[in-house]
Amino acid sequence: MQVIRSFQLTFSMTDTARPDLPDHLSVDPRSPHHVAAVFEHEIGIRFNGKERGDVEEYCISEGWIKVPAGRTLDRKGQPMMLKLKGTVEAFYK
Repeated sequence: MQVIRSFQLTFSMTDTARPDLPDHLSVDPRSPHHVAAVFEHEIGIRFNGKERGDVEEYCISEGWIKVPAGRTLDRKGQPMMLKLKGTVEAFYK
């Protein structure tokens, strides 16, 4: 299983055709803001000048990110989200 993952990462690193990063993107596939083609490549989020790895959703134009609030779950079993406001930058790694 790890061999397949490393092959996919190697392939995506050599692929030059990357889609443009949207203004609003979500990790959750049930969200209308989820774009699967973007997640074929490794992306990073910089919030207030610091790179964050726990971002579940972001909006560049409105200047916010959503991150999980610890291990707290909502009534549907999904992580509770905190909305943090600031400067958001999305980029391909």
